[in-house]
Amino acid sequence: MFGAFAAWAISLGPLPLAQTRQVSTTIVDRNGKLLRAYAMADGRWRLRVDARNSVDPGYLKLLLAYEDRRFRSHAGVDPLALGRAAFQLLTRGHIVSGGSTITMQLARLLEPRRERSVHAKLRQMVRALEIERQLTKDQILDLYLTLAPYGGNLEGIRAASIAYLGKEPKRLSLAESALLVALPQSPETRRLDRHPDAARAARNRVLDRMVEEHLLSQEDAAQAKAQPVPGLRKQMPILAPHSADAAMATVKDTDVIRLTLDASLQKVLEALARDRAQALGPNISVGILAVDNASGEVLARVGSPDYFDDRRAGQVDMTRAVRSPGSTLKPFIYGLAFEDGFVHPESLIDDRPIRFGSYAPENFDMTFQGTVPVRKALQLSLNVPAIALLDRVGASRLTSRLRQAGTNLVLPKDEAPGLAMGLGGVGVTLQDLVQLYCGLARLGNTTPLREIASEDARDSLRLMDQVAAWQVGNVLIGSPPPENAPHNRIAFKTGTSYGYRDAWSIGFDGRMTIGVWVGRPDGAPVPGLVGRAVAAPILFDAFARTGKLPVALPKPPKGTLVASNGKLPLPLRRFRPVGELVRTGGEQAPHIQFPLNGSRIEIASSGGAQASAMPVRVAGGVLPLTMLVNGVSVGEIDGRRQRLVDPPGPGFARLTVIDATGAADTVVIRIQ
Repeated sequence: MFGAFAAWAISLGPLPLAQTRQVSTTIVDRNGKLLRAYAMADGRWRLRVDARNSVDPGYLKLLLAYEDRRFRSHAGVDPLALGRAAFQLLTRGHIVSGGSTITMQLARLLEPRRERSVHAKLRQMVRALEIERQLTKDQILDLYLTLAPYGGNLEGIRAASIAYLGKEPKRLSLAESALLVALPQSPETRRLDRHPDAARAARNRVLDRMVEEHLLSQEDAAQAKAQPVPGLRKQMPILAPHSADAAMATVKDTDVIRLTLDASLQKVLEALARDRAQALGPNISVGILAVDNASGEVLARVGSPDYFDDRRAGQVDMTRAVRSPGSTLKPFIYGLAFEDGFVHPESLIDDRPIRFGSYAPENFDMTFQGTVPVRKALQLSLNVPAIALLDRVGASRLTSRLRQAGTNLVLPKDEAPGLAMGLGGVGVTLQDLVQLYCGLARLGNTTPLREIASEDARDSLRLMDQVAAWQVGNVLIGSPPPENAPHNRIAFKTGTSYGYRDAWSIGFDGRMTIGVWVGRPDGAPVPGLVGRAVAAPILFDAFARTGKLPVALPKPPKGTLVASNGKLPLPLRRFRPVGELVRTGGEQAPHIQFPLNGSRIEIASSGGAQASAMPVRVAGGVLPLTMLVNGVSVGEIDGRRQRLVDPPGPGFARLTVIDATGAADTVVIRIQ
């Protein structure tokens, strides 16, 4: 007899544990909070459970008391429970309590069968013994809570708690715990969305039995019974849907994908985008991206105000869409101008009608301000000064530097970089713009944005030198904020693309950078869609909703020239556009003959002594010639047009020579 039973048990084959690895893929935030879950291929919701860390202890205590009070001590089968169930059936004529252990119920879930017979019960008992040999008690409980049926396509306590109660099962009331204990006994006949009365009666029976067994007081049970039973099924969480979709397409062969997002910040920014979009009109979309400056980790990404709104093309991620940036690239034109040393934030610059070949830029309000400080020109986003500086910096150099910093600029087909890119004549994404502005906050180096926590951090990329980046941030923090917004707290820039198609505002403090885009996804114009009026208020509201006060920007780096216009070196007091640098008497603009641009200079030093001086030779230019090292004046060059300069130390150094008319030449070298 025993041999036949053993042969039959062996014939059952190995435990089908492989199917337990098939669960819904879940997307979680940086703290493990659920952002979004994806149903399995067959449409079932099955979320993996870690009972010790993610399920209410009160629920676990109630579950074991009701289903398997000796779970921690038996070997898979509880003879006492089987005997008690049989005795109750004989004496009362109906089933009062079942004899199946949690492990036996797990065995039935692993091999579901319709029949209820002695043969089926024996099979469950054999399988339960096998399960107990292969798994720990905690693993068995986790599997049961992952696979237990709760009606429809819901499996496991997490899916049931989220769908029926609208929350994770980590904190449950007594009434909620009793309900979730009762449902798996007859999941289809007790479905809350179809049979709430049956579910309520089953819950109350669980409570009554706990009172009978003196595990619960009458008062507590009565209060729990008074709680209503939900009659509707709630939608599964769908925070950060665009980020979740991108992660699903990128990460394979894992059921939990952790993102760098902060669920709390994501939720408030999604609500902000939804409220503002509804106020702006039915076809308007809003994109918001928040990034941690230090790490480059994405803290929140709102690709659209409503993922399911077809009128707003809700499933299109507008933080990754290529659009015209308007004036948002201007800070980087100024930054390179500061880096080259031919202009300073307190320099004067003309805002007057000017023509660059056939191109004659005009300001947004069709007026001109005359002569203004460079600081004011950037803060007011004046077009003519920006284009004059870009003409001096070079559109190709700006393009090269932005691409070097990790930005993908999209130019019209077969077109080379030109002056129009300073006013939006190029395509860029909100994501790339935020990365660039984050580089300003990081004092001149960008870091590729990271959103999937498992991805390795990548090396930083050079945007501009520290002094120039600080100067840009120092200018932008003084930009006039929207009405009722705090002054001098957020360094920000706005932009409006041609035809009122895109409104932008990107800003940063010492902790994070946030970018906002507003417009129609189809690119249609929206009269009155201006960055300062539409996007900037959203930006400042986004910073306010982080719940933290703005963090101060870094202090000026060593060597930063902080001075009023009257105390600047003479060539820096006023910017002269390229056309004004042409000589009438055949004079040549200054040119640094040594060292050559891009060269490496080895400076000898020994015994800790100071490195030897570095010779600089210049040709052309109108005397006096002023020498600047990393934007700081080190004096004039003698009549022989040469000078010995003390090297600033190992690393990159920028040498600039400016003559009496303001003409300049710059080289960048590496000292080693």
